[in-house]
Amino acid sequence: MPNTSLPKDPVILLSYINTLLRDEYASLSSLCEDRQVDEEELQKTLSSIGYEYDSTLNRFR
Repeated sequence: MPNTSLPKDPVILLSYINTLLRDEYASLSSLCEDRQVDEEELQKTLSSIGYEYDSTLNRFR
């Protein structure tokens, strides 16, 4: 991921991203655009620990 301010550990990243989605962003795409994060790479990283983005709930689960 190009954004070096994101946690490297996937489990911590999951918690961090879900918190941002809950508190600040209406969608994953808006979070990625605003934070300059590669959405595909983020989804790949979280998929590697068994989590997928649910747009209805606006969170990874």
